Amino acid sequence: MKKSIGIQKINTAVFISGTGSNLKNLIKFSLLRNSPIIIKLIISNSINAKGLIYAKKYNIKKKTYGFKKKFLDEKKILVDLKKNKVHLICLAGFMKILSKNFIKRFDGKIINIHPSLLPKYKGLNTHERVIKNKEKFSGCTVHYVTSKLDSGKIILQKKVKIFKNDTVKTLAKKVLQKEHVLFPKAIKKILS
Repeated sequence: MKKSIGIQKINTAVFISGTGSNLKNLIKFSLLRNSPIIIKLIISNSINAKGLIYAKKYNIKKKTYGFKKKFLDEKKILVDLKKNKVHLICLAGFMKILSKNFIKRFDGKIINIHPSLLPKYKGLNTHERVIKNKEKFSGCTVHYVTSKLDSGKIILQKKVKIFKNDTVKTLAKKVLQKEHVLFPKAIKKILS
């Protein structure tokens, strides 16, 4: 039997805006022995983001930027990323759009998880729109980030069946459960 050599984990930053359930999930994933990532930095555009509690809980560096002066903040974030030798950014419910300049200057991969089956329902309020249009399926997508909103190359998708009695809330919950499975899978796919 081959002796397992500790794999070189990719330094990763997770960008959040809210509760951080995908962040928490990614942290747990990163702690697995065979995980290809280690989370070095958590970045949020809101000091009130509930997800920031995981930075403290798991002893991960965190930085908050208000994005009032987007260009300046992005410049500082690039410095933070370089300092922490980050080569992968995971956008996990990050509610700001990164500039074309930032995407170009970051010398690594940026991926995002989106709560719909792209290219359908880009942007916000996806569950409301899906229900209103009486779709039979929804789901989630992990994709590469480009300067066009939710338009980068798709890495993986997962479908969710919508039932007649589903509400925005029940659909959101079902999709989130799938996101927690899909995000780590997509990371493994692009880093293996």
